Amino acid sequence: MNKLKLSVVMSLFAAAISGNLKAQDTNTDNHTITISIPEVALVDIEPAATKNITLGFSAPTEAGNPILPSAANTTLWLNYSSIKSVADPTRNVSVKVNAIIPGVDIHVTAAAATGSGAGTLGTSAGLLTLSAADQTIISGIGSAYTGNGTNNGHNLTYALAAGSGPGGVAAYADLQATATTVATVTYTISDN
Repeated sequence: MNKLKLSVVMSLFAAAISGNLKAQDTNTDNHTITISIPEVALVDIEPAATKNITLGFSAPTEAGNPILPSAANTTLWLNYSSIKSVADPTRNVSVKVNAIIPGVDIHVTAAAATGSGAGTLGTSAGLLTLSAADQTIISGIGSAYTGNGTNNGHNLTYALAAGSGPGGVAAYADLQATATTVATVTYTISDN
């Protein structure tokens, strides 16, 4: 009986050793890394503290001349961050205004992207006359970032035109004197 116990113990010991031999280290090993990349679609106007601008017209000093728009404003910058999804290859930034001022065209132009950004930055549509309908101002944005703050992203130029200015639709005959009209311009980044 003792020989039987010794045989069983020796068999178990041999099985344990052979099992350990299979688990010995080799000259290679590996492990996995799980990576998560979030989808991102953010847009803002810089400088944030002074992004509200004032434009207007001056009265003529000589009879027979039209009102004159103030100088164009180039103080604002459009910044965005984008990580696109697999389903949507590119994104656009659209722009619209909530109030149409009779007789006045509000023009906006986005310059080509400059600054510290990287990736597939978008392309400007050039001069747009703002309307209540969304218009694409930047197209073809992939996974990219413009850099944050002024001198990064797309410099925006705002200009006014009374009546039928270049590319405009307003009529001079529709102008009406008003002390102040506030219009809100909205930029939206979205998938194509």
